[in-house]
Amino acid sequence: MNPAGITLKQIRAVDAVGRYQSITRAAEALGLTPPAVHSQIRLLEEYIGSELVKRTSSAGMELTSEGKIIQSLQQVIDSNLESSLAQINAMRRGLAGSVRLGVVSTGKYFAPALVAGLKRALPDIEVALIVGNRDDIIEALAHRSVDLVVMGRPPRIPEVKAVPIGPHPHVIVAPPDHPLVGRTDIPAADLLKETFISREPGSGTRILMTRYLDRIGQGTTYDTLVMNSNETIKQAVIAGLGVALISQHTVKDEIKSGRLALLHSPELPIVRQWFLLHRADQELSPAQSSVWDFVCNRCSDYFPALD
Repeated sequence: MNPAGITLKQIRAVDAVGRYQSITRAAEALGLTPPAVHSQIRLLEEYIGSELVKRTSSAGMELTSEGKIIQSLQQVIDSNLESSLAQINAMRRGLAGSVRLGVVSTGKYFAPALVAGLKRALPDIEVALIVGNRDDIIEALAHRSVDLVVMGRPPRIPEVKAVPIGPHPHVIVAPPDHPLVGRTDIPAADLLKETFISREPGSGTRILMTRYLDRIGQGTTYDTLVMNSNETIKQAVIAGLGVALISQHTVKDEIKSGRLALLHSPELPIVRQWFLLHRADQELSPAQSSVWDFVCNRCSDYFPALD
C-alpha cells in the first residue's frame, strides 16, 4: 500500500467515529454530512482492505482493531501538527531558526561568551560561529556564507549595512623589562627601531599597524616579524622577539598579570569601533533580526573589561 493514497480527511473520519461512536455525531463534529463521513471511511477501508468501523449491538458504531490503529495515527498527526505550527510561529516571531555569525579573529576573545548569551536568551535559534581574519570574513560575506558579521572597519565591497556596537582600542605591548616600558611619550624614532611582530596579510590589525607606523614615521622603514595568530604574537613578545600593536581586548589578562606591559607612544591607544553588519541587499529573517537586536543591545556586555 502506498501511504500517499490515504488522506487526512479519511483518517479524521475514522477518528471521529471512534470518539463519538456515531457517524451522525462524527459528521457534526467535522462539519460534514453523514454520507460524506461514511464515504471517507469506505474509501479508506477499500484502500487498505480491512474493515475499520462496525455496528454494535446497541446500534452504535465502534472501531475494529484496524480502525483503532488508524485512530492512533490521528493522534500522532495532531501532535506533530501542533509541534510544527508552534515551530513556524516561533520562526515568524524570530524566536527560532538558524543564523551564521561571522567574527574576525580578534573577536574570538569575546565571541564565544556572546554566543553563549545568545543561546540563553534565544534558546531555539541555532547560532553557528565562524571565525577568520578580515579577508576571510569579507569573502564569506561576499559569498553569503555568513548572515551577520562582527568586525572592525566595514568593507566597501560588498556593500553593507553597519552599526557601531562598541569601542575597540589598540595598544603597543612589550615585555615588562623592555627599556621603553615606563617612558611617557616615546618618540616615533625610538619606536621605529623596534621589531614589530605583525599579523599575516589580510588581517585588520596588520592594516591598522601599517597605517599607524607609516604615519608617525613618515615613511621610515622598520623591521617586522609575521605570525598568524594573536596568541603566537603575545608569546613572541613575552619571549622578547619584539613589540606588537595589538587589540587591547586580546592582552587584558597578560597586562593584568604583568607578563606584558604597555608602551606609551603618541596617539595611543588607537580607538576604533566594533561594527555589526550584514549585506545591504539582504533582507533579514526574523531569527536574524532577533540576533541582530541582541548583539546591538548587549554585545558590549561581553567585551573584556579594560582598566
